[in-house]
Amino acid sequence: MAAITGVVITLNEADNIEACLASLARVCDELIVVDSGSSDATCELAERAGARVIAQPYLGDGPQKNVGPARASHRWVLSLDADERLTDDAVQAILQLDLDTTTRAGFALRRRNFVGSRWIRTCGWYPDYCIRLYDRERSGFSDSRQHASVTTRDVDRLNADIEHYSFANLSELFTKASGRFSTRAAKIMYLKGKRANALSPFVHGANAFVRKYVFQRGFMSGIDGVSVALSAAVNAYLKYAKLLEYQRDRKVRESEDFDRVW
Repeated sequence: MAAITGVVITLNEADNIEACLASLARVCDELIVVDSGSSDATCELAERAGARVIAQPYLGDGPQKNVGPARASHRWVLSLDADERLTDDAVQAILQLDLDTTTRAGFALRRRNFVGSRWIRTCGWYPDYCIRLYDRERSGFSDSRQHASVTTRDVDRLNADIEHYSFANLSELFTKASGRFSTRAAKIMYLKGKRANALSPFVHGANAFVRKYVFQRGFMSGIDGVSVALSAAVNAYLKYAKLLEYQRDRKVRESEDFDRVW
């Protein structure tokens, strides 16, 4: 099997980094952590786990995730977020690949997204295929600074999952949606010249809830389905409400640092 470099980007991930790197070490010959200024023990723990740590101020999602592969020793890269883990099935699926002869530029795995220890199978959260293993000479992450993905169509889907411990609990689900997620999105839209009207927050919030709860079958996941749909609605509502606020209120707009979106 061809050698693989495992890459993780981090910022204050001391609670996650050891388990993530242990997961990657099951299939990777080299580990790289690209850290954007952690103030906790992330870097120390990563080095103790055998990873090479690269200090890099945050560039946005895609550019940051391309830093490690550019410094990798191997052609094949396995990229995980710090809160992601390979399952046993994923390990076996990767070990069985013949990466030396494959014509594929990348391989996607299904992602199990969790709230606490609860796997959310609806709301569009599963199977949530993501390209995580790829040939860095033929592909890489897009330049998108938010929610970037590996850009290649020459991809195969593996019959295996990774686990994504997205939110520690319901409180975190809602605080992230109402806080930095919606603020960042609103800033990005404002900088791109997008504008909202008085109806935009309501329309986008209602649409997000209906899409998650009805069309993506959130109603089948009980209270967790309701919560995920509501958090999506809150995020969408506040994203457009904050955009509208930037348009209408110069004092609010001038108090924001639009150079620090990331």
